[in-house]
Amino acid sequence: MKPGNHQSAGAWAKNFHLAARSVIDMTLQPYDLGPTQWYVLWHLVHDGSLAQRDLLQPLQIEKATLSGVVSALVRKELIEQTTDPADQRQKRLSITQAGQALWAKLPDPIDLILKTAFAGVCEHDLATVTQVLSLGTARLNNLLNKDKKS
Repeated sequence: MKPGNHQSAGAWAKNFHLAARSVIDMTLQPYDLGPTQWYVLWHLVHDGSLAQRDLLQPLQIEKATLSGVVSALVRKELIEQTTDPADQRQKRLSITQAGQALWAKLPDPIDLILKTAFAGVCEHDLATVTQVLSLGTARLNNLLNKDKKS
């Protein structure tokens, strides 16, 4: 085996992530959307109007990054950003009619990835992979949080 070419679960998780991101990019590129823009639209379609800050944790991005993504979607007239009536310092996001129309014709890149990557893989094996990666992720996040508290 060549140095740096290891077959660990972590290496394969990274390879899967990179391949999946490329499929998402390829799927959304004809619609002039990036992956994070797609996820913002997904949340607005499925969750309804949201406080902008409520997207930070599920998207796992920084406030400045989200602001740029939101600005791009507002410029494209796919979402609307308004002042939250309950707290004038906060912004609320909602999908526009143009955003809903685009969403209706967008292919679902996540569905494409799942159907392509896991076609023919039995449910038991998928559950095992999910369990192992979930546990590993939780342990690494706990390690990071422990180091932040130190």
